[in-house]
Amino acid sequence: MKTSLAVLLLAAALGTTGAAGAAGPLTTQNARNKVEQCIGCHGIPDYKTGFPEVYRVPRIGGQNAKYIEAALQAYKKGDRVHPQMTPTAKLLSDQDIAEISAYYANQNANGK
Repeated sequence: MKTSLAVLLLAAALGTTGAAGAAGPLTTQNARNKVEQCIGCHGIPDYKTGFPEVYRVPRIGGQNAKYIEAALQAYKKGDRVHPQMTPTAKLLSDQDIAEISAYYANQNANGK
């Protein structure tokens, strides 16, 4: 139930059908609109989750864009599996993934 709600909220926030390029040109504002769902876990310092087990959620601000893009593509294809990330990534177009990756790569490790 929790995963389904997160997926539905992300779909509404993205406002995309998932078609590549539907988001328009790569801009920081486009990405900022898309990462609102991401910051609920990845934007909280020292955040730990209990689903599916207790672990520290990684901060992705300042991470290499190619790494973030590869990780999201792997979740999208099912090569990398997580109960929340996999269904979320499947909703993202390639343009969405590029924008989100660039957005986080341009932040520092503190998410600013």
